[in-house]
Amino acid sequence: MKIAQEQGMCCLQRPGKKVYLGSLFRNGLRVVFKVIEKTIRADGQILLFPEIEVKTWWTSLDLPASVIVELYEAHGTSEQFHGEIKTELNLERLPSGKFATNNLVLHLGLLACNILRVIGQESLRIANVPLKKKVSRRRIRTVIQNLIYLASRVVYHSRRYKLGSSRHCPWFATFKRVYLAFA
Repeated sequence: MKIAQEQGMCCLQRPGKKVYLGSLFRNGLRVVFKVIEKTIRADGQILLFPEIEVKTWWTSLDLPASVIVELYEAHGTSEQFHGEIKTELNLERLPSGKFATNNLVLHLGLLACNILRVIGQESLRIANVPLKKKVSRRRIRTVIQNLIYLASRVVYHSRRYKLGSSRHCPWFATFKRVYLAFA
């Protein structure tokens, strides 16, 4: 805390919460730090002893401390998307020992991932989605389970083909709206 107060730049985010950003050099490497000192919680409770949270990153990047903190904190989001692609599209083990084949499989997987992500975002655009709570994005697996695996059948009646579903299917209206948005 003493180093952060002496060498860091202090930013008051809200009453009772100070954030110190800075960097120093140790053993030839740059150490970027972010120290958060809370004396009042977000709900207004005053703390008897301050809560201190320290985050450090050892780096060779020559960027401002705030940019380095953003890059490393966004790294977790990138890892989450990477893990989602691997597990939910079943791309954990690539099918071949040949680079060109695996390259094609990964590109097709990314195409499928992006299409499913667009479908998920389109399904949330209007509030007729049968969800329990409001969300800002949907996981790929959820989109697959709710909209791609939708139980339906093709019906030929009066010289026309129709897609039919159960009367009680909560996702059919959303499926129809998403289909019409891209058709």
